[in-house]
Formats: sequence, C-alpha cells, structure tokens
Amino acid sequence: MEARKLRGAQIAKAGGIRQRADHLWLVPSQSHNGNWLVDYDNEDGQPTCTCPDFAGRWAFCKHIFAIEITERRISMPDAQPERRKYTQDWSAYNAAQVNERDHFIELLHGLCQGITMPEQKGRGRPKTPLADVVFACALKVYEGTSGRRASSAQRRCHEQGLTSKAVSYHTISDYMKDPALTPLLRTLVQESSAPLAGVEFQFAVDSTGFSTRVYERWYDEKWGKNKKRAKFVKVHAACGTETHICTDLLVNERGDATQLVPLLDGTRQRFVVQEMSADKAYSSKANHAAVDAAGAIPYIPFKAGTVAKTGPAMWRKMFHYFQYKADDFAEHYHRRSNVETLFSMVKGKFGGNVRSKLPAAQANEVYCKFLCHNIVVLVSAIYELGLVPEFWTGQQQDQAEVS
Repeated sequence: MEARKLRGAQIAKAGGIRQRADHLWLVPSQSHNGNWLVDYDNEDGQPTCTCPDFAGRWAFCKHIFAIEITERRISMPDAQPERRKYTQDWSAYNAAQVNERDHFIELLHGLCQGITMPEQKGRGRPKTPLADVVFACALKVYEGTSGRRASSAQRRCHEQGLTSKAVSYHTISDYMKDPALTPLLRTLVQESSAPLAGVEFQFAVDSTGFSTRVYERWYDEKWGKNKKRAKFVKVHAACGTETHICTDLLVNERGDATQLVPLLDGTRQRFVVQEMSADKAYSSKANHAAVDAAGAIPYIPFKAGTVAKTGPAMWRKMFHYFQYKADDFAEHYHRRSNVETLFSMVKGKFGGNVRSKLPAAQANEVYCKFLCHNIVVLVSAIYELGLVPEFWTGQQQDQAEVS
C-alpha cells in the first residue's frame, strides 16, 4: 500500500486532476493518455475507481490516494521506503548443495523403508521389492536421464547396500505405467514433508501444468488447415510457505476450486494448518467453510461483484475483512506466491515437461518430481535449520503399499 501512496503522490505532483462533479474526479493514467473516473465522496463512504487495480482488489488504488493527497486529507508520503532485505546463510546453502546427492540417497532410502510389499499370490518369479522399485523410479527422475542411462546409478546404490537388487530399466518402465503406483507415490510425497511439521503452519494451494510430448491434432474448418497443440498434465499442489515443501499433490484435470478440500485434508494428516492462501479461482463458500472447519483462516480474495449477505460465517467474516482491512489481508495473502516458487523450483531442477507418453506414467513421473523436490528441501533444512529428518513416525505407514 505504501507503494501505491508513492505513485499517487507522483500523480498529484504532476497535476492534471480535474473535479467533474461534487464527488467525481478525473485522474490521469500513468500508463496511457486517458483518465480514470474516481467516485470519491459517494453515499456509501467507500471511494471507488474504474481502474483495473481497484476492480481486482476493491481497495484504495493510486488514483484514490492522488485525490486524498490533492485534498490534503493525508500528507505527502516520504521518499521511497527502504526495501526489505532477505539474508542468506551462504555457508549452509553451499554445504547443502555440495552434499545434496549423498543426503538425497540416504533420505530416499529411509523413506522407502516404510513401504510394505503385499504378499505375492500364485506361482511365478518373485517380484522386485516395492521399496527397491520406488527408490529406482525416484532416483531416475532425480538423475534426469532415461532408465537405461540411470542403470549405472542403480548399480552403485545396490553396491552400497541401499537396494536388495539393481532394478532394471524394464522394471522401472513397467511400474511407472502402473496406475496402482500413483496412490503410493502420493503418500510418499505427503510423508516426505512430515519432518517439517514443526516449521510449517501457513500453507498455499494452486495448480500448474507440465508439458508432454503428446499432441492433439485437428482440422480447422475456418482457416482450412491442420492444427496441433501439446497436451499438458495438470497438477494441484499444497505447500508450506516457509520452506516450499509440497505437503500434498493431486494430478487430474478437475477444476481448481474442487481440489482445495482434498489438498487441505491431505495436509492436515501431518500438519497443523493455521492459514490457507489461494487465489480467486478457489473462492467459494464451501472452501471457506472447509478451511474454517479445519481450524484455519482462509485468505482467498473475492471475485468482483461478490455479495456476502448470506453464507457461512467465515465467508461473511472474510469478505468484510477483505473489503475494509485490505492491507492486513494482502499481507497474509502474499504468502500465496510461495506456491508459485514451489512450481518454479520443481520445473527448474527436474524439468517442466514429462518424458512419458501414457497418462498413468505421466502422473507417476510428476509425483516423482515433487517427491525428489521434497527430499532436496529436507537436505537444505538439515543445514539451515538443523533438522534431523525422521519418517513414518505416525500411523500413515499402513497406507504405504500397493497391490
């Protein structure tokens, strides 16, 4: 808000503000040659502006501040405030980077020890232990290579005693295509975040997409030619806003608003949720009520034209908070940007596309990417927070199996 006051001061200083009526003002735009209409002293006592910033936030914009400064209702703000500085413990950061791979293998091995192999029925060769398979799948994604090129890394891990056998690339490929592996990988993503339960209390949710090598092709009658576009794997994620750990993950094509509750429930299995931030796509009475029932506060902005005269108590309460205490609301809502950082970290390190072509394999590959990301975050926490990660300390171990 201080930045908007400063920009409002620039507009007031430049001049050109004209009063059109008792409570209507024309304020010059800083981005084009036109003007914005500000209804200042209206009957509701709530100034409004026709600019996009006000329409999206329903709070004071720089044009309203420009009128307040012109009318001397507020004083001219001081010079640009000192920017917030973010310190980095470079010694801890460097140590985490240098030793990441060694810790990654150890933590992945410890996480896989909680996987229960179902009893094999009937005759046939004994199946590869499921813990070895998941270890091999995650290691392949971490290495960023094909299953064949990851074979040497699989052999080294077997020689170190981390797996009972060196898993072949054929086995990795077969299991990655198995839809039955998906629930297990989701559980492992959740469990890999559990060591940070004492650190994370505020969370954010959002969705993103991973590009594929599969294309849709069609003939466009209007333009008279063939067209194509790449398909994407849609991902819904919840993350802690302190460390960017992914606390739960869903891979499906469903709408964003419908996925907040399952992500919240998955996070609550291992974390105490105090705040949940999300963008307008998640703004609904059901989502506000669900977050309230979980004992948390939903910081979800409201869509333009929303009227909160009816609905759950939390829906009405947060609507008034959003309207009349916009600065405080925005300070909490700003934590939502951390989920964008999560997506950037995953895509930057493990790629923004998937190699697999089958839908089940694509989903499992994405789960492995986020699983690897969580373990990398734990490695950083070892050096920066003094964390000693422990897995399967709760009752979730019974879920770590696949048929």
